Amino acid sequence: MQRYTVTTLDSGERVVSERVSSVRSVSIGIWIGAGSRDESPSQAGMSHLIEHLLFKGSARYSTVEIAQIFDGLGGELNAATAREYTVVYARVLDAHLETALDVMADMILQPRFDAEEMGSEREVVLEEIAMYEDTPQELVHDLIAEAIFGDHPLGRPVIGTRAVIAGASPEAVRSYHDKRYVGPNIVVAAAGNLDHEPLAHAVETRFSPLSRIPDAATGVRPVWVGESQPRSLFQRKDTEQFHIALGGLGVPRSDRRRFAASLLDSMLGGSASSRLFQEIRERRGMAYSVYTYASQYADTGMVGVYLGTREDNLAECIRIVADQFGLMGEGRFDPVELERAKENLKGRIMLSMESTSNRASRLGKSVLTDAELLSLDRICAEIDAVDADAIAALARQLFAPERLSAAGIGPSAERFADAVSLLHPGLSGIKAA
Repeated sequence: MQRYTVTTLDSGERVVSERVSSVRSVSIGIWIGAGSRDESPSQAGMSHLIEHLLFKGSARYSTVEIAQIFDGLGGELNAATAREYTVVYARVLDAHLETALDVMADMILQPRFDAEEMGSEREVVLEEIAMYEDTPQELVHDLIAEAIFGDHPLGRPVIGTRAVIAGASPEAVRSYHDKRYVGPNIVVAAAGNLDHEPLAHAVETRFSPLSRIPDAATGVRPVWVGESQPRSLFQRKDTEQFHIALGGLGVPRSDRRRFAASLLDSMLGGSASSRLFQEIRERRGMAYSVYTYASQYADTGMVGVYLGTREDNLAECIRIVADQFGLMGEGRFDPVELERAKENLKGRIMLSMESTSNRASRLGKSVLTDAELLSLDRICAEIDAVDADAIAALARQLFAPERLSAAGIGPSAERFADAVSLLHPGLSGIKAA
């Protein structure tokens, strides 16, 4: 049973926590509603750059002191940027919670954005972009997002672009930070051996004096309206494999069909016993890596299939994927397969709750995005309530070939076009990425 408490401070920050008395640690995350979909084209990558710069010194702590303090605590400190949020998170012994919170609050609310430090960290991010572009099995996911969402911010890479990162000034970075890192846009989430009231008081003591009032534009992000126009994007690289992603619009995080979507993902390609893994890798040996995945956003979502395979296997792999889309849409799976997916999903959720980091993450992300925080019993009941007809109907909608886009990286655009046309003839007209 997960029991959590939420407090909204006068300055707008929300504090959510869950006590887990069986551990001696606390996992804490500070979530900010600042992600790549909040950026204009001239700001592409600003959220990610700021995530890096938060570690480069604050009003009270230098870069080295931040590292030394957490090393001295025996703790962990890290951060991540996504399309709809940035999070700075830590795990420390319960006795060190206030020390960790003190440093993290100063990092987030009073970063120095020193010009010299920014110059060196800008180079680090540019190297990260270069590394990413040299990793086709990762880069292809950005290409499929661009193919699905086009010019919408959801179609841009979270990591940013070289041009924006190289030209970002301290003034531009601080302006973006001042608009997004504001009270109502911040959630502090914690799980572990702690009490809520002392945590809320500690957050209020550190955040309220520095909290900024949001301007009218804060929190207004471009919404997704309508359908996705299927596209094919291809980037030529001299790789041994073709790296292919097929995808389309999914369901938003508030859609009750998200439970059916998770089961569909597990059955199609999200587990070792899934259809695509068994058909392509285990039975035919045509790929080392093949899987499905899904992302859910406030107003839409996306689903995708990834596979990496040599040129000789490419067309056959696409044919198998298309066949499995059709079979799932026709409801051609047995009750045992659906039951196994349900037990798999429930088991993974329940096991994840043994980690205080996962508990804190679930709390923070849900409160920040105003998502419904269901009890674990309710989640399991929702999963059990999904029937075969719901799975088939969703498969027909999400994986209808005429609604899907394609992205590829490899040595030949022609072979890519020939292969994806087996999924749908309209995908043969490709655009260079």
